[in-house]
Amino acid sequence: MKRVALDEIRNEPNPLRVHEVRKPVSKVLGTADFAMNYFELAPGESFSGGLHTHHDQEEVFYVQEGTATFEVREGIDDETEEVEVGPGAAIRFEPGEFQRGSNRGEERVVGLAVGAPGASHGWDEIESIVYCPECEEETGHGVALADGGFDLTCNGCGLER
Repeated sequence: MKRVALDEIRNEPNPLRVHEVRKPVSKVLGTADFAMNYFELAPGESFSGGLHTHHDQEEVFYVQEGTATFEVREGIDDETEEVEVGPGAAIRFEPGEFQRGSNRGEERVVGLAVGAPGASHGWDEIESIVYCPECEEETGHGVALADGGFDLTCNGCGLER
């Protein structure tokens, strides 16, 4: 058994600086089969940098306080749907389903993000929807962590950014 209080967990914000408070609960607890992060989103902040999917993990977001707005797409060419998740509610995204959650309100959003299976995802299993200037449209992009940020590679034409 291992126990930890949220105040004891070091804050590790996203490298893209899209939020200020993210505490990797599962990292501190040493979980092997799922990932869990605690978030506090100020108005205008988001859980992640953009519309993305994890092909190797499902994700669940539980909102304890405030209201999070999620942009959701089944596939790259599908329309984006917006879904609000308020206090005491949760939302699940299966592997391959694109999503981006943010705080569009004026109150702080407090909640948890859980991913499984695995305590971390494979970077080669993340895909983000980004406009590609070479293809002149939104396309799927591979994502790689690099020097405090992300490198993106268009899955259509191979353009690296």
